[in-house]
Amino acid sequence: MENIFAPWRMQYISVSKEQEGCIFCDFPKEDRDEERLILFRGRSCFVILNAFPYNPGHLMVAPYRHTCEYEGLEDVELFEMHRVAGRCIEALKRAMHPQGFNLGVNLGKVAGAGFDGHLHLHVVPRWNGDTNFMPVFTDVRVVAEELGATYRKLRDCWI
Repeated sequence: MENIFAPWRMQYISVSKEQEGCIFCDFPKEDRDEERLILFRGRSCFVILNAFPYNPGHLMVAPYRHTCEYEGLEDVELFEMHRVAGRCIEALKRAMHPQGFNLGVNLGKVAGAGFDGHLHLHVVPRWNGDTNFMPVFTDVRVVAEELGATYRKLRDCWI
């Protein structure tokens, strides 16, 4: 049997049970962008790396305003969220050369929202063959790059 060491999973398990407040509200109020993985700050939205990514470079675009109602977004928030998602795609193309992207918003726990109180748009880079048997048979996802390295790579490619 082969062992896969994934120490970040324990952090995910403990954070998901102990998380108080809202990371999409609390993190932007701090002056610790690199530590909190905030890549970009716009007027009404910001970009943050997913700390427990589906794939390396998994970004999230969120409005500063705490809301879970997509239909209640103000025009400026909606426009900026999608304009910034385009900038995420440009930076990811330069930094990581993905072959495709998934963009999506999960509204509500039953739709897969990890933080269902504050909507956010996922920007997930994809490569041919980036999924394999691991998530299906062993409930393990292999992320090939450390978050800090991904953050620096994307920061250097941000326009």
